[in-house]
This record gives sequence, C-alpha cells and structure tokens, in this order.
Amino acid sequence: MTYFKEFEVRWSDLDANRHMANSAYTNFMSHTRMAFLMERGFDHQTLIKNQLGPVVFYEHMYYFKEVFPGKPLKVSVEVTGMSEDGMFFEFHHNFYTADGKNVAHCEMMGGWIDLDTRKLTGLKGELLENFQKFTKAGNFRQLTKEDTRKFRKIPKDLD
Repeated sequence: MTYFKEFEVRWSDLDANRHMANSAYTNFMSHTRMAFLMERGFDHQTLIKNQLGPVVFYEHMYYFKEVFPGKPLKVSVEVTGMSEDGMFFEFHHNFYTADGKNVAHCEMMGGWIDLDTRKLTGLKGELLENFQKFTKAGNFRQLTKEDTRKFRKIPKDLD
C-alpha cells in the first residue's frame, strides 16, 4: 500500500520562474516521509527516547512536468529498500497533480544516527520490528553498506 500526503502549492513554494521550486519538492518529500514514519511508531517522542535521528544520504529527483500554485499536489512514499538491521533505508516518492498526472519522481536513501555518538546505528527491539513490518514496494531490495557508496567517486588527488 502506497502512503500519500496532500499539499497545497503556496506562493512561497515557487521559484523565479513561477513554478514549484526544487526546495519545495524536497520539503514536501521530507514532510511526507516523517508523517509516514510517525504514523508507524517513529514519532518525535520515540526518536528522542531512543536518541535516534534520520539522515539523508542522497535524493535523486526526476522532473517530468512543471507544477504551478492553486491546485493540490499529492506526494507518495514507498519503502523500496532496507538493511537487515534497519540502519539503511530507501524510499521512492512520486508527485501527482489533482488529475493524477505523475509530474516528478525521487529516489532517496537514508539511515539512522545515534544522536549521542553521532554515528550510524541499526534499529533495535520494537523499532526494528516496526520497521520490518512496513509494507514494501514491488521493487523492494535488501540494502547493504555497499549500496550507500554506489555514487561515490572521489578524485584521485583527494583520495
């Protein structure tokens, strides 16, 4: 089952070309992801209690059509990947106009950090069980640490 959140494209969401700004897409996706997580037991209090915070490794956006203000926009989130210990996750987002046109797509990968040590950490106990129960997309895959490095290209002089 795909999770959806509906938004109104506001004047403040526009860029100089008077269509929805790149930063608005990012904000809508982040809001959708957090609403999805909160409704599944990853609310603010639980994250504080467990000293956990979500981090984004990358977001790859694909824009198909311009989005203008005045009409609602639906944003989806699907779980497309997760590591066995829950440390890493991958979500895909789609943006739809009121009449159902898919206007953008995003692939994002993230992980969880321990807010005390500031290091990546896996999920434990009930949080891991909850995370593993999330409905998974048809293209779901088991993630490993290597998946977090697939776009890493370091110039030789910085290596």
